[in-house]
Amino acid sequence: MDATHWPTQIRLTDEGRSLHVAFDTGEAFTLSAEYLRVCSPSAEVQGHSPSQKQTVPGKKNVAILKVEPVGNYAVRLSFDDFHDTGIFTWRYLYQLGAEKAELWQAYLDDLAAKHLHR
Repeated sequence: MDATHWPTQIRLTDEGRSLHVAFDTGEAFTLSAEYLRVCSPSAEVQGHSPSQKQTVPGKKNVAILKVEPVGNYAVRLSFDDFHDTGIFTWRYLYQLGAEKAELWQAYLDDLAAKHLHR
């Protein structure tokens, strides 16, 4: 993502089950709360290195309760499972939207390999 990818709209939809993010490039993504929760940029999920990344099961019905701005570069999402430590930068939100198919499939494959469920 370069400096031209700036969000023009961020809004909760479907009673907090999705986050719609539109960018000034004309691209827009609707990202499920489950997807955002399991891909949270928090240390709790990502760890402090790639080898520490956690697979987060059981979030199929999670919802986003609150979207709070963090400076002029990110938002903090508060989920109804009390997770609220991830700061989603504009760059990361764009990446989650642009690479959604691949990232989601990798998550599903990881769940299956570990015999975990959504």
